[in-house]
Order: sequence, then structure tokens, then C-alpha cells
Amino acid sequence: MKVAIVMGSKSDIKIAMEAKEVLDSFGIENEMRVISAHRTPRIAIEFAERLEENGFDLVIAIAGKAAHLAGVLASLTILPVIGVPAKSSTLDGIDSLLSTVQMPKGIPVATVAIDGGYNAGILSAEILSIRDNDLRNKLKSHKEKLKLETIKNDEEISKL
Repeated sequence: MKVAIVMGSKSDIKIAMEAKEVLDSFGIENEMRVISAHRTPRIAIEFAERLEENGFDLVIAIAGKAAHLAGVLASLTILPVIGVPAKSSTLDGIDSLLSTVQMPKGIPVATVAIDGGYNAGILSAEILSIRDNDLRNKLKSHKEKLKLETIKNDEEISKL
């Protein structure tokens, strides 16, 4: 199992690191790249066309403003692409969200929340767990841990 984490620019590194940390915690191999749909389109095309050849199973694409990276990559591969819209300075990330989620028929991009690197990592693991029972069990343990943390928080708050 191998996931490509692709950023439109280096400024997206914090979001990418959240996704990477999740993938690492589940033992999922990953590789990070900076590839722009607008500034390096030929590199984006070559990268997307060679995803399967290079052993990737899934792509996380992080971009802001006119966030076309996820859509461009999705148009060039049959692998699942998860788009992470990055909060931009102009419209608080709404522009990125709309650019990522509003895809034409036949070119889907699974989209998580603005700056949602963590959830992109979780969704990647969930998709990959379809064919990996060990990963599925790790995810079940993760969900159980979340449940127990919430119960503990509830108990603490209810005592106030």
C-alpha cells in the first residue's frame, strides 16, 4: 500500500504532514511531492500517468485558491484521489473547497474539509483497508480509542 501526498505548493506542508503522520501511524507507505497543476502542468501529467507504474494505490492532493490539482490528477488516473482544499488568504478556503469539490461527471474527487489533512489520512486508510484485514483492525482500534476519549471527556465535563 502506497499513498502519494501531493501539494500544490510548499505552503501546504502543515496539512500534508497531518496526512503523513496518520498514514505513518497505520504503517502505510507514503511519498510527498510539490507539484502544481498551474506552474508545472507537464510534471503533474507525467506524475499522474505513472502513479500505478510507481506503485501508488491512492492520491491525496492538497491545494489552495484555484485548487485544480486534485481534479487534474483525477482526470489522468483511475486511482482514488482525495482532495484537501487549503485555506487561502483570499476567501478563507471557500474558493479552494469549491474548486476541489465541483468536479464534472465521471471525474470524481473525494473531498475532505478545508485544511483536513488528518481526515484525508484516515479516509485513505479506510479505502485501503478494503483489501487489508490488519489495517481494518487498526482502524477499528482507532475508532474505539476516539469513542473512549469522548466518553472520558463527557464524564469530566458532567462533573463541572
